[in-house]
Amino acid sequence: MAAASSYWSRQTCEECTTRAMAGCVVGEPASASSPGQRVTVLAIDGGGIRGLIPGTILAFLEATLQELDGPDARLADYFDCIAGTSTGGLITAMLAAPGHDGRPLFAARDINRFYLENGPRIFPQKRCGVVAAVASLTRPRYNGKYLQSKIRRMLGETRVRDTLTNVVIPTFDTIDDATGKVREFNLIDGGVAANNPTMVAMTQITKKMMVKDKEELYPVKPSNCGKFLVLSIGTGSTSDQGMYTARQCSRWGIIRWLRNKGMAPIIDIFMAASSDLVDIHAAVMFQSLHSDGDYLRIQDNTLRGAAATVDAATAENMRDLVGIGERMLEQRVSRVNVETGKYVEVPGAGSNADALRGFARQLSEERRARLGRRPISAAAAGCGGGAHGAGAAC
Repeated sequence: MAAASSYWSRQTCEECTTRAMAGCVVGEPASASSPGQRVTVLAIDGGGIRGLIPGTILAFLEATLQELDGPDARLADYFDCIAGTSTGGLITAMLAAPGHDGRPLFAARDINRFYLENGPRIFPQKRCGVVAAVASLTRPRYNGKYLQSKIRRMLGETRVRDTLTNVVIPTFDTIDDATGKVREFNLIDGGVAANNPTMVAMTQITKKMMVKDKEELYPVKPSNCGKFLVLSIGTGSTSDQGMYTARQCSRWGIIRWLRNKGMAPIIDIFMAASSDLVDIHAAVMFQSLHSDGDYLRIQDNTLRGAAATVDAATAENMRDLVGIGERMLEQRVSRVNVETGKYVEVPGAGSNADALRGFARQLSEERRARLGRRPISAAAAGCGGGAHGAGAAC
């Protein structure tokens, strides 16, 4: 029996309840909330080796925060919740896992280094694509042993409950007991249902806020969900390329759905559909709350060739993916048109890099506001940080 589930964690120490988080996509607060009264979510799509794209964007955001708050600033210091699906879940773990000193084990700049160094062994390239495709019909294309051993070496015995901020990693879980009480955690990649984890994360947060007589997890009440501030980062897709038509697909058999001209249509379609539908739902919700500026989605729907695959871990393609991430920073801020599903530029919003700089300023101000409300003794007991005490998570 399959049941939708997600990993959820929260660090319970007193200092960690006052983390600073939030931002605005164009550098100015979109809501009338007082500083320190926002709930922010960082959501990262799945996409295999295309994790290099959000890795590039997150490194830029963290570097901007370090310019404001000192070299020790880390993304986990600023977000209430970091959510990631599949490869996004790996990035989430890297950002939120604690080191021996109680600070994040990895900086955002380490994400791309991980993919560049380990990608070719996680996704070994077969010399004969036809043979590999046929073999994948009877067994896994990649056995995952290298990735599992690498993560074990990186994280050791770290548990989800140890993360430095809340994390959500969507999965499907297998329940063996008919009563549902006994679970064996053979988790299925959440990308099959929630490749874009934004709404899963927001649902989890809302559920936590609705629990009565529990520890206050967030600085707002459920009725104030308009105070969410969300940064959602995609791994690229082929949505705007028109690669597949109904006429073509109607003539395909199993093989063509699995492999067609170097692509995997069935994977491309369900990943793009899942991500785009979540984006549309989130955009409608924020528009209905008159808080469009509190939701930023950075995505590129024009990928093609090797860059559009999830497992082309060649040196050339990985360099191209980093370049795509850099190009996305230069692109104009866009929002999905809920009528057409197409992205349109937001007049006067500048580039995604401009938006992230504004986001970083808001993150810094929110952190300072939260630290300012804490007793002096508690603030002094917080984790080490930069010149302005960026390290609020512990």
